Amino acid sequence: MKRKELIKEIIIGNQQLDLSLVRHRDSQVKTENGRIVSVTGIRRCGKTHLLMLAMKNLLDRKTERNRLVYINFEDERFSPEAEDLGLIVQAYAELFPDNRFADTYFFFDEIQNIAGWEKFVRRLYDTVSKRIFITGSNSTMLSSDIASSLRGRGQSIELFPLSFSEYLRFSGTEQDAYSAKGKAIVINALRKYITWGGFPELLDTDNPQSILQDYFYVMLYKDIIERYNITNTSALKYYLNRLVINTGRPASVHKIYNELKSAGFRISKDSIYRFADHAEEAWFSFRLSRFDYSFINREQSEKKVYIIDNGFLNSLTWNFSGNWGTLLENAVFLQLRRKHGKELFFYKADNECDFVIFDRDKPVDIIQVAYDIGDRKTLERELSGLADAAGYFGLKRGKIITFDTEREPLVIPRGVTAEIVPAFKWFTGISD
Repeated sequence: MKRKELIKEIIIGNQQLDLSLVRHRDSQVKTENGRIVSVTGIRRCGKTHLLMLAMKNLLDRKTERNRLVYINFEDERFSPEAEDLGLIVQAYAELFPDNRFADTYFFFDEIQNIAGWEKFVRRLYDTVSKRIFITGSNSTMLSSDIASSLRGRGQSIELFPLSFSEYLRFSGTEQDAYSAKGKAIVINALRKYITWGGFPELLDTDNPQSILQDYFYVMLYKDIIERYNITNTSALKYYLNRLVINTGRPASVHKIYNELKSAGFRISKDSIYRFADHAEEAWFSFRLSRFDYSFINREQSEKKVYIIDNGFLNSLTWNFSGNWGTLLENAVFLQLRRKHGKELFFYKADNECDFVIFDRDKPVDIIQVAYDIGDRKTLERELSGLADAAGYFGLKRGKIITFDTEREPLVIPRGVTAEIVPAFKWFTGISD
């Protein structure tokens, strides 16, 4: 079959997609803003679902189905070279010669798999249609490729696995958390959520560990090893395992380097630094800097590491069985990242505060995470970190997020008010 005829078959086949079961997510694709919308995130987090939600919304507004062109570039029938890209426009024009390109919506899924996609998308935007929506599983699409290649034409959406509110909605367990029964149901769902995470597919399985391990190895080989031509795969696997084990704690390149050398690996520190970059570019991990008003000091400071989804913590190592404090802290970080982007730091001086949130370079909130504050020493430690951070940043309020403990606010040294907030209320917005 000729390439163009094959692409016609793909276009027609995708116009028969059943969108009736597509569900609402908190992130939304705006279809009429005149910019190239890019949705990026780790594989299987729901990027395709978000495109289909946008398509469903268009159909609900009476847009003709043949004005929606959906292409998934993970379809093995596509060539990884750029030659197929130009044929898409030709094939569509021959299928629907009466349709105006300016009124056509192009949805390109996992487009980073095609060499030269940037030039094609820019040319399509400049000469064919302003309604272009793309997804990709590599964060360089968001940070460098989009910024340099689309030259101000793009709008980015960073998509994560389900938030807890989305998890409740998708699993059908939304409840009135003010009632005793509703609260019990929500807390039980939260325990499951921070154990196995928020990848949408896991809602319908009894074997989350196997699925999560499959996700990890596909990401490892396709988005890191193949993309960056990694040959020292054993050292890379060791490094990623250390990231998981060290979640919520500083990940010392020097320490990991020494461990690898002692184990007989031949590797440089520069290679480990590259592993750290690749892990972020594949949306597997995030580094959180210790705050300093000096940008140079901030960049050179120790960095904590968090993982894209709690499910990986329990499926890739046994270290987190029952480690509820780290699981809750990782989930809180992910929610803060969803809401505030990269304007997050941790504070450390005499005491430590888990999270400092900024808004346009101004500190606006400080948060400690403690699964249980029943132990007096634990509570005193969390309050000391909160008080020190509040004094440093000139804030008068802060929060301690617990799993399910709720009590009246405490007034602590420096005149700071510490709110004690249960996680199920904080995640669902009952208490901000």
